[in-house]
Amino acid sequence: MGGSRPPFIITILLLLLLLLLFMSVSVVYCASLLQLERAFPLNNHGLELSQLRARDRLRHTRLLQGFVGGVVDFSVQGSPDPYLVGVTGASEPLLYFTKVKLGSPPREFNVQIDTGSDVLWVCCNSCNNCPRTSGLGIQLNFFDSSSSSTAGQVHCSDPICTSAVQTTVTQCSPQTNQCSYTFQYEDGSGTSGYYVSDTLYFDAIFGESLVVNSSALIVFGCSTYQSGDLTMTDKAVDGIFGFGQGELSVISQLSTHGITPRVFSHCLKGEGIGGGILVLGEILEPGMVYSPLVPSQPHYNLNLQTIAVNGKLLPIDPSVFATSNSQGTIVDTGTTLAYLVAEAYDPFVSAVNVIVSPSVTPIISKGNQCYLVSTSVSQMFPLASFNFAGGASMVLKPEDYLIPFGPSQGGSAMWCIGFQKVQGVTILGDLVLKDKIFVYDLVRQRIGWANYDCSLSVNVSVTSSKDFISAGQLSVSSSSRDIMLFELLPLTVMVLTMHLLLLKFKFL
Repeated sequence: MGGSRPPFIITILLLLLLLLLFMSVSVVYCASLLQLERAFPLNNHGLELSQLRARDRLRHTRLLQGFVGGVVDFSVQGSPDPYLVGVTGASEPLLYFTKVKLGSPPREFNVQIDTGSDVLWVCCNSCNNCPRTSGLGIQLNFFDSSSSSTAGQVHCSDPICTSAVQTTVTQCSPQTNQCSYTFQYEDGSGTSGYYVSDTLYFDAIFGESLVVNSSALIVFGCSTYQSGDLTMTDKAVDGIFGFGQGELSVISQLSTHGITPRVFSHCLKGEGIGGGILVLGEILEPGMVYSPLVPSQPHYNLNLQTIAVNGKLLPIDPSVFATSNSQGTIVDTGTTLAYLVAEAYDPFVSAVNVIVSPSVTPIISKGNQCYLVSTSVSQMFPLASFNFAGGASMVLKPEDYLIPFGPSQGGSAMWCIGFQKVQGVTILGDLVLKDKIFVYDLVRQRIGWANYDCSLSVNVSVTSSKDFISAGQLSVSSSSRDIMLFELLPLTVMVLTMHLLLLKFKFL
């Protein structure tokens, strides 16, 4: 009875095997969406430029030090001049931060987004000198590995500790067999701790109306000691979320696991209370322009070639923008203002003065080039264009290089140039990055941007082909055949399995 049925069952088994094989080789990336908040607005009249410069100086104390690459390779070297050096300064106040969920059960941590560093680290529950309260109005949380059922230790034999890109700031305790780290900053602040592995939770966007609570095992830092400005409470958060190109950045880890593509994007809102969108994926916008990254650099360096004001090129020697150990142009979300080398700053201010002088009153306030303006700055001040390699131009509105400063005087508002004059390195901070989509495409080694209202939804690619979903407000713009197949495969396998079991019971 049923002697002719086994070949049919074998056929079903073969089909099932082929489907499972297809699932194993199909690559469908997801995009992860993180909401951004901002600690203080750029147009806060209560903040002086000196305060913003001070917080940026602390950050720049390490920017051009002998950084080779990797996660914790922060050598304490270089010039004591805060304008010449600096990198991610995890110690300074911040503008934009987001939330991450770590551990099992998950706990939520507020962390600064930082394109100038690699590692994600949060404060441990055993941290000494760590702030216990924050002036940002957020509750500070502390990571406790003993309370997480999925936490794991990173041992001395782990490649993280033995990797060639590590330096003496990565240490190993023979007593505990635990991989630890120390980040030290020239301004006297610093943090130390140890690496742990645990679960990171995030919303994975797979396709049409499909947002899945997902997770992945990652390695991150657990800070047990902080010093200097890291101990201050006014802008305290739970840690730093590094988005650099190193192996231990979250974007690198997730792409290695095949969870997300090796690309991330942000759109920082400049108006009102700020906020914006941060996506572990590629935002797609028709007006995007791209410029190649300078190769073999530890930061996001671009080749700035010329600057134009009101369509007229400024007399600037392009060599002042060339990338070297002491100069170049860096994109850095952790810097508040923008910093131009003197050879570019002086021609820029002179060109602006010539254009606006008939209508506004130029003044010097506390060493800053400012203007008394009786009408809208967008009507009085010219557009500026930063032109990069690859034919990509970044068009700056007056609000992208001016900051409102102080109360109105006799019916006139005072606006000041937000660019600061420096020597050596040009840094594009949040002043010019805001109100634009920025895409960091690490696969193609390029950065793209487009002017955009960051309160709106954005289109995000979720597969290796150009399929779209909408992030931000999460309304859907289109669907994907590959995504639908990915969704249907588990159901197909389940149905075939049930059918196979029924056949077995029927014909045995």
